[in-house]
Amino acid sequence: MLSGVNVALGVTGSIAAVRVVELAHELRRRGAEVRGVMTHGAQGIIDPWALEFATVHPVVTELTGAVEHIELCGEDGWADVLLIAPATANTVGKMAAAVDVAPAMHQPMYDHPGVLDAIERLEGWGVRFVDPRMEEGKAKIAENDAIALAAARAAGPSPLAGKHVVVTSGATAESVDPVRVLTNRASGKTGRAVAKACYVRGADVTLVHGVVGPRPVAVDPELPPRPDIAYADLVRVEDTREMIDAAMDAAAGADALVSAAAISDYTMDAVAEKIRSGDDDLTLELIPTSKLLDGVREAHPDIPIVGFKVETSGDDDAMVAAAREVVERVGLSFMVANDASVMGAEETRALFVGADGVSEFVGSKPELGLRVANELADEL
Repeated sequence: MLSGVNVALGVTGSIAAVRVVELAHELRRRGAEVRGVMTHGAQGIIDPWALEFATVHPVVTELTGAVEHIELCGEDGWADVLLIAPATANTVGKMAAAVDVAPAMHQPMYDHPGVLDAIERLEGWGVRFVDPRMEEGKAKIAENDAIALAAARAAGPSPLAGKHVVVTSGATAESVDPVRVLTNRASGKTGRAVAKACYVRGADVTLVHGVVGPRPVAVDPELPPRPDIAYADLVRVEDTREMIDAAMDAAAGADALVSAAAISDYTMDAVAEKIRSGDDDLTLELIPTSKLLDGVREAHPDIPIVGFKVETSGDDDAMVAAAREVVERVGLSFMVANDASVMGAEETRALFVGADGVSEFVGSKPELGLRVANELADEL
């Protein structure tokens, strides 16, 4: 998402500066070139050589006759985006340029009227803030993923700017009893990748995500669940009915819907108490669920819809035929079809099936997300 983007990484004297080596590596992993700039206070927390090692560029620690600030961030300077991470209250109060900012300070300081006034003033000048994580009474620097996504959104093209995109993701689960559920193997990685890509391309995103058991929805899927994620308004659901209701509500004011969730085809009438083990003759009566795509299309005849379809045949012709049937029946902009073998994997293969034909995609799920966002932008 940051391929070809030059990031000037400004580091100020917050204890959160210990995170910048990891952040620099993450920015570079996503394709960015990074050059570091450190205040005197930051140099008292980490040594400049550590940031030089992480960025493979000399670090600016003072301004000299070489006018480093002009070379980096002048009108024709090297940087596409100036990212201040971490940004102390002192730095925020002094800033007067359009940059991305990732604040880190104690919460009472973050809530201080003077700091809030400075933030509001900077936002009015075009500065974009990456909201901190509020933990233990402190406004801690945002996760690396959130900062990298914000940098990509600031530096890249924004064909979806001003658009509201709803993305469904993850697996749904149908209750059997108060303990057990019927579910599937979907991890939600693809849906989250699509939501992030739409955000990077400028959209306001609502993510309707199925949460099954221990699977969290967070900036990093391995982290504990959070009430919010940086790139989308999150709506947590569990079963198919909740997923459909939430998607229908969000679609009412949206410009497009991308349905990447693995939604259960069957539900059942759950029993009130746990089914005891040892019953060899247990039978579950399955009831077909409603179809989200058909419901959204009926309620919103004009909204562009992108669908995802998983098959297990291993046959491309059969996969395309199944996808095309849904494209024509529902009136989809296009369908992304893939084999179930990629569920939960980092890499994927998919077929884009639309009115103009079929094309193949092979790559990572973040790359697939960008392909979907770009194709959606063309549709809109």
